Amino acid sequence: MNFGPMEIAILLGVALLFFGPKRLPGLGKSMGEAIRGFKKGISSDPDEALDVTDKTKKEVLENSESKVQNSEAQKQRDKV
Repeated sequence: MNFGPMEIAILLGVALLFFGPKRLPGLGKSMGEAIRGFKKGISSDPDEALDVTDKTKKEVLENSESKVQNSEAQKQRDKV
């Protein structure tokens, strides 16, 4: 099954109509990250553990720190 330029253009047009111009770049980025992670998982040593949660852990820590800072600022405003 070979895809020519016309088929690729039709697929991109359908994706643009379906997802919209604002979400399409983010979708492409996440697809690229998924493909890279898949390739890395296949090519890496099977004994080597692949930790894909590092980015998520970092984001959760940053979000929780900002929430703590926001709650402390709210408490100080409530005292005044």
